[in-house]
Amino acid sequence: MTDATPTARLVTSAAAIGADAWNALANPDGARDPHPFTTYEFFAALEQSGSAAPASGWQPCHLALESAGAIKALMPLYLKNHSQGEYVFDHAWADALERAGGDYYPKLQCAVPFTPVTGPRLLGSAEHFPLLLETAKAVTRQTQASSLHITFLTEVEWQAAGNADYLLRTDRQFHWKNDGYRDFEDFLSRLSSAKRKNLRKERAAVREAGVEFEHLTGSTLTEAHWDRFFDFYTDTSSRKWGDPYLTRDFFSRIGATLADQILLVMAKKDGLYIAGALNLFGNGTLYGRNWGTVESLPFLHFETCYYQAIDFAIARGLNKVEAGAQGTHKLLRGYMPEETYSAHYIVHPGLAGAVDNYLARERDAIRENIDELTAQGPFKKL
Repeated sequence: MTDATPTARLVTSAAAIGADAWNALANPDGARDPHPFTTYEFFAALEQSGSAAPASGWQPCHLALESAGAIKALMPLYLKNHSQGEYVFDHAWADALERAGGDYYPKLQCAVPFTPVTGPRLLGSAEHFPLLLETAKAVTRQTQASSLHITFLTEVEWQAAGNADYLLRTDRQFHWKNDGYRDFEDFLSRLSSAKRKNLRKERAAVREAGVEFEHLTGSTLTEAHWDRFFDFYTDTSSRKWGDPYLTRDFFSRIGATLADQILLVMAKKDGLYIAGALNLFGNGTLYGRNWGTVESLPFLHFETCYYQAIDFAIARGLNKVEAGAQGTHKLLRGYMPEETYSAHYIVHPGLAGAVDNYLARERDAIRENIDELTAQGPFKKL
């Protein structure tokens, strides 16, 4: 075996790959603040807590390219029997294939489960991207999966997937960018007068309701904090989306292994915690993930999830806040539209052709939508 002729195998857990090998591929430059969602610790927490596991419809089958006894490239991969927890919706594709007499499930998913955050999906150097992408297509056929979906990959990886004849899809999210702001007031000064007044009004309403905030990270995080946050998470998730994806054990695991990259914002009223928002940070970015509350107060969600995140990002000198999927309401609060990417391989030629035609029109529509939303942004016109 030589570096020029790597071999492929499927690995049934992140643990079977190990932290050293995984993180060497996910963070080849050895950065002190790596992208938190590509780390071994995050994937291991999802799998070992039962959040992303066969019982929940996420069967790990990570694709590894090996040479000379070492893993040279890795694609985090799951065999799935549903489309939940992905945030790139393919239900119409599933319906179309099933109406035509085919089976859409099982399918293969390259993703960070339950995490709509852009980041590397092809772990390792770019020289291995073509072989990794072609091998993944072969795995799709060999496992008799209907399709392979790589979601929230980087633009460079997306272009490589296009060169490998994957179908290309775009969407958009809303991200806040730090333009060297000194503090929140400096950020507000860049907004138009009406928008600036609106944000001040929202923040004041939360303060006047008697809500205070704690920023917990590193050694300040305790199991008691996770207990209370899990109450918020499960209550809100159950009311909005049904069964929560993440188990209580997941939060303990990331608290033990990723504490220095976690920001848990906890809202307190009359001495009791009433809401919280989980964020992770690294790679110069704060990523908003989960939130929950047991008390409904005007603007509490905006303050806990968006404004507190901006405060933290400015204080830490972070470049950006990514506040998760969906939500045009973020636009008026300084979060501007950004393109996101996914790539798809569909075995059935008829469905693949129909989807390809649809995606070409959808990409044009997404670009137009981003341009329109950008023009409607809250910042002063130069």
